[in-house]
Amino acid sequence: MSGVPDNQEPADRIDSGTPHSARIWNYWLGGKDNYEVDRQLGATMEELYPQIIDIARASRRFQARAVRYLAGEAGIRQFLDLGTGLPTANATHEVAQAVAPSARVVYVDHDPIVLAHARALLTSSPEGATNYVHADLRDTGTVLREAARTLDLQRPVALMVLSTLGHIADAGEAATLLRDYLNAVPAGSFLMLCDTIETEETRAASDEYASGGAMPYISRPKEIVCSFADGLDLVEPGFGSISLWRPEEPVAGAPVDQWGFVAAKA
Repeated sequence: MSGVPDNQEPADRIDSGTPHSARIWNYWLGGKDNYEVDRQLGATMEELYPQIIDIARASRRFQARAVRYLAGEAGIRQFLDLGTGLPTANATHEVAQAVAPSARVVYVDHDPIVLAHARALLTSSPEGATNYVHADLRDTGTVLREAARTLDLQRPVALMVLSTLGHIADAGEAATLLRDYLNAVPAGSFLMLCDTIETEETRAASDEYASGGAMPYISRPKEIVCSFADGLDLVEPGFGSISLWRPEEPVAGAPVDQWGFVAAKA
């Protein structure tokens, strides 16, 4: 197990006066790792788009179900979690190693507050390993080089990009970024992805979010989100609301506007 680099000083670089997506997401999940500016914008978003709380919680449940599938039925033992966010219960390594103790997990994020809490991500079963890479996911060279200290990129890897690509405004850039990561891993690897689809409500919410000072997060037409799986083999039930992806109990209420998929590289 590797540690967080000692030469990083995250507390000195955390801007507590500007809303941050990781902290706002933490607020929506009921966490305490956030500041007043995050709670203010988070509460405004709740008023404008109440489903955002359901989306945040559904995303965590989708992540857990998909990781369990990958570590279990699909036999994946390596996970690269791009855009990790703040540590929460049922983190990727906890879910994966509960199924397969030898699973190895690398988390990636560039937010200083995530770095400040990253040691919570570095617990691991004795048989497995976890590591944290403090880098922007757009810097594929750095991410892949550092991830290779823990993962064997010649063997299948599950790439996880959850509620993250909305921060990349250009769909072409987002697609190219995904291809760069997929090209770096072998056949038998998987892409797990979800993002908010564009509706009249989510478009208004995205505008309000950006005007509140946080890093912009855009919603996209579902056809574009689905296109991120082009060339891959979708795992049943395919592409759709994450509420409906292999639910472990009856779905209560309307499916959320966060859509996604798990897909295999042939």
